[in-house]
Amino acid sequence: MKKLSTCVYFSWALLTAAVIPVSVGEMYTSLLNVKQAISVERKLIDYLRTYLDHELERLEDIKRFYAKVSNLHAELYKGPATAMANPLVAFTLIKRLQSEWLNLVYSNEALENTQALRSSYEKEEADLPKLEDLQGAAKGLMRLQDVYALQVPSLVKGRFQRVTNGKPIDIYLPAVSVPLSGDDCFLVGKVAYEQEDYYHSVQWLEESVRLFRGTGREWSPENEGTLEDALDHLAFSHFKTGNISSALSLSQELLHHDPMNGRVLQNVEKYEKLLVTSPAKSVGGSGLKRPTSTYLRTRDTYERLCQTQGSQQPMHFENPRLFCDYFTNGNPGLLLLPVRREVLSLQPYVVLYHNFINDAEAEDIKGLAHTGLRRSVVATGVKQETAEYRISKSAWLNGSAQSTVGKLDQKISRLTGLNVKHPYGEYLQVVNYGIGGHYEPHFDHATSPSSPVYKLKTGNRVATFMIYLSSVEAGGSTAFIYANFSVPVVEKAAIFWWNLHRNGQGDMDTLHAGCPVLIGDKWVANKWIHEYGQEFQHRCSLNPEE
Repeated sequence: MKKLSTCVYFSWALLTAAVIPVSVGEMYTSLLNVKQAISVERKLIDYLRTYLDHELERLEDIKRFYAKVSNLHAELYKGPATAMANPLVAFTLIKRLQSEWLNLVYSNEALENTQALRSSYEKEEADLPKLEDLQGAAKGLMRLQDVYALQVPSLVKGRFQRVTNGKPIDIYLPAVSVPLSGDDCFLVGKVAYEQEDYYHSVQWLEESVRLFRGTGREWSPENEGTLEDALDHLAFSHFKTGNISSALSLSQELLHHDPMNGRVLQNVEKYEKLLVTSPAKSVGGSGLKRPTSTYLRTRDTYERLCQTQGSQQPMHFENPRLFCDYFTNGNPGLLLLPVRREVLSLQPYVVLYHNFINDAEAEDIKGLAHTGLRRSVVATGVKQETAEYRISKSAWLNGSAQSTVGKLDQKISRLTGLNVKHPYGEYLQVVNYGIGGHYEPHFDHATSPSSPVYKLKTGNRVATFMIYLSSVEAGGSTAFIYANFSVPVVEKAAIFWWNLHRNGQGDMDTLHAGCPVLIGDKWVANKWIHEYGQEFQHRCSLNPEE
């Protein structure tokens, strides 16, 4: 992947028709789709209830048969010679052994009940999460763990904690808390393991082993993993991180449960030899080290800004040139109802407009976007594709002057003084973030002549206007990396900044990111405004340095 200084991460799509059904693919990339899955599970619960009712009826019949036969053996057959002298008793015994037991043991009723449940399940299968959704959700949990420095043992208990000065501190207390099972942890650890990410697999599999041990190896039909599976994966993960002693002890525990496992026997022999030949390197290992990022050079700054809202520069917000006011931009349409403006930064120039949108408008925009939501893409040269560094779904909206979209365009034009009509402004892009949804540091303006930004033939993106359509409980800030400050999600507010200098060159200080959403359902709407069409609204400078 290209370095940040030579590429632009950019999402571009055609406006989708309103008649297209809601996309359920890549469910984990949009919280809207995750919420829609609740109704699918409600149907599955109803199907399971029907299955249980039928199975209970079948079991009642079996219990009745058992009681009848048990009573016969307890009373009638105590004196078998006398009982068998009665031809009716003898007949019923023969019939029962030749016919009734056969019908009971080989009854198709259980199979029919199970098949009915499976058929009902298959009807909903198209709307159920796929394997990639489970893997994506697991990666989302690991992303939150990393960016917000969360402790895995706390996450397993349903708490969001970070260690500060040696003590676990709650960074957020959710209204609803769900603890994870041993199988839950196993699946997260397995996703990391399969990516050869042993830093994460060790932490999650250790919790899995602990929880599986606590159940006394009691089997649960819904589990995919077992204690043996978790021990196996954890032992190899420790081996790959250099912790040979732990790999050996876990393998020995695994042999206790599966003594004839030839592969594990070979591993034990190998680990024992390693401890003898290289004890200094093998005992305890070198400790867990988080994998380095090959493409995100600003990771440390990015994560620090996500964890601590506001500026990382001393005295930044004490700058007297930063201010709040009621802003009209000299537009008659804003004289009676000016907008509350908060200037957040001068370089780059970033302002926050409070209460830019009302609740009804926000809900209308989200509703219009529902049917068009598709996995957000980024630009790699002239191509567009999905990427792990952008987890969300987006839709593009075009509207008439009387529609909510059209009215928002008019409000944006009044506030910025810019021409936002297509093609000088792109259609409104609505974005819904998924589990741990984020967009790592990127530029909105094009940094390559082959960028899809230029498809409109109206120049580069001169400015960005981003509207917060919802609030979030935690996370989701907009972080300006080189400018070293972040802006929390402010519901119904909008952020505006210039992407280009007056001379038309890209402003490198606008490198920004959407931090992962920790708790909440984040919706934003983006309006990107291009250079052409602004000749009399935002003039270029004669100074090539400006």
